[in-house]
Amino acid sequence: MNVKKKSIPFNPEQDIPSLTGKTILITGGNIGLGKQCVLEYAKHNPALIWLAARSIPKAEVAIEEIQTQLSKKVNIKVLELDLASLDSVKKAAATVLSESERLDILMLNAGIMATPPGLTKDGYELQFGTNYLGHIHLVNFLLPLLEKTTALPNADVRLILLSSQGHAYFFNPEGIKYDTLRTDADALGPYGRYGQSKLAMILWGREAAKRYPGITVASIHPGAVRTNLMNSATGSPCWVRVLGKVAKWVVTPVDKGARNQLWASVSRDVVSGEYYGPVGVGGMGSDLARNEELARGLFEWTEGELKAHCV
Repeated sequence: MNVKKKSIPFNPEQDIPSLTGKTILITGGNIGLGKQCVLEYAKHNPALIWLAARSIPKAEVAIEEIQTQLSKKVNIKVLELDLASLDSVKKAAATVLSESERLDILMLNAGIMATPPGLTKDGYELQFGTNYLGHIHLVNFLLPLLEKTTALPNADVRLILLSSQGHAYFFNPEGIKYDTLRTDADALGPYGRYGQSKLAMILWGREAAKRYPGITVASIHPGAVRTNLMNSATGSPCWVRVLGKVAKWVVTPVDKGARNQLWASVSRDVVSGEYYGPVGVGGMGSDLARNEELARGLFEWTEGELKAHCV
């Protein structure tokens, strides 16, 4: 009989330690879970928070709103980042590398869900390219800075990947369908494409934990949270979108929904490479998500695919 594991109590106000001197980067930081994480971190005296977003004006508005909720002004910088463009990712990483001496927490939070079939600017399936490939490209550029930070006194470097229990929507028994990744993958359907992108995040995180032992890597499911993600799910059937608008009033509010990723970014109990449900509940991944061979294969495919764009 399966026993439901209990979530771990976590209060960001009390349980996030001092972040004095630390630098943090959050993608999708202008809205929803990302914005909430910026706010929570900002209360603990970090040296710098990079708020990465596709729209500079929206990011600037978000920063203004966050600053009004703080007792003192915090150094929060806008980082222009379009994850659907590998050139934009490269440019954003170059900005961070030129202006930051360290990077303690890298939170890959941004994402899209159940969009209509489409391609990124580089010709990859849109959800896979945005949710997964753009993020891993960013990690590859910032890895030297992350590893440099691990050598600093009292370092605790974290890499947090936002996945979803939606990774289980993807049922291909052989794992990632590589033959779909350079197409719009229309046949997979909007949630199949979403699930594949989120499965990839978990698999990559498992392998990355082995290859980068100095960095604590965790992929997380935030739960059913009241964000704007469903508003972008325009590839969903009409009835699903209507249900989503109704359901958002009974699901977890953003301030509580952000707790799992915040917990994973600071808790000493995190096992590197693990996938966690809210809050701090391990062992929730599908069989595919726990497949070490698939994880290694995806990691190596990704390295080869992005190599040409790292020059």
